[in-house]
Amino acid sequence: MDIVLYALTALLYGGLAVAGWRAHRNTAVEPALAGMPAGMNAGMADSMQSGRASKASGMSTIGRALLGVALLVHGILLHTTIFPQNSMVFGFAFALSAMFWLGAGIYWIESFFFPLDGLRLLVLPLACVASVMPLIFGGVRVLPYAAAPMFKLHFLIANIAYGLFAIAALHAILMLMVEKRLQNMRGTATRHTSNSWVSSWLDTLPPLLTLEKLLFRLISAGFVLLTLTLISGVAFNEQLVDKAFKLDHKTVFAILSWLMFGALLTARRVSGWRGRAALRWVLASFVALLLAYVGSRFVFEVLLHRAVV
Repeated sequence: MDIVLYALTALLYGGLAVAGWRAHRNTAVEPALAGMPAGMNAGMADSMQSGRASKASGMSTIGRALLGVALLVHGILLHTTIFPQNSMVFGFAFALSAMFWLGAGIYWIESFFFPLDGLRLLVLPLACVASVMPLIFGGVRVLPYAAAPMFKLHFLIANIAYGLFAIAALHAILMLMVEKRLQNMRGTATRHTSNSWVSSWLDTLPPLLTLEKLLFRLISAGFVLLTLTLISGVAFNEQLVDKAFKLDHKTVFAILSWLMFGALLTARRVSGWRGRAALRWVLASFVALLLAYVGSRFVFEVLLHRAVV
């Protein structure tokens, strides 16, 4: 049964990703910027980018419905493979699969309100690959206390937080690419006479200000849930496992990430921090979280062939 769910999940994600890229390639047109006069200023360039993004068609009704089915199937797959018979099987591959399932789900919700075709073309291939990784890396640790409601609550909050931060990191990457492209256009217009697929892909995104607003909403929500994850983790560790709280590698990186995201939100509120430096800080904070969430499991399970304690 599980292999059928794996195949169906990969087929749905992969089919939607291929269809999305083919549709994007077929509808891509020569950018108007190719004929832009050399004297065009940065404001006009931003306006044109914003205008094209606003005209970008959002996900079709059929595509959105199929993505909803893919998310449902992927969710069932994760539940049946992670929680078999009131126990828990988990590892870095399952962590990535859950992270991108939630990331794709967050994109799906966002797609009802914003035309985020550019983000879809990045999220769906990653979700497709991540969904089948547990088939390749099956070395996992079985947790006997997984049926406890406290643990399930902790696990759910943590995964939603990580999913929010994963999609926020993808937002930051896209924003850095858009910002770099606009900066290049300000320098010289002749550099953009060729219509690369990257340029036409970035044109499907909303304006930078809209992406920035979405980015910090995701980070704010993720920060709240990450705070609850750390608190529930301490309570779970002391009450259910009956062990004193200790700073291991996972906890250190999780706290480091929490401090970095907290500093980002504080700087944003106090001084309106934005731009490349803020986006790079987002990515650095996510890498720290990834090391806590996935990195340690990868090292132990794949490199050292040991279960994660």
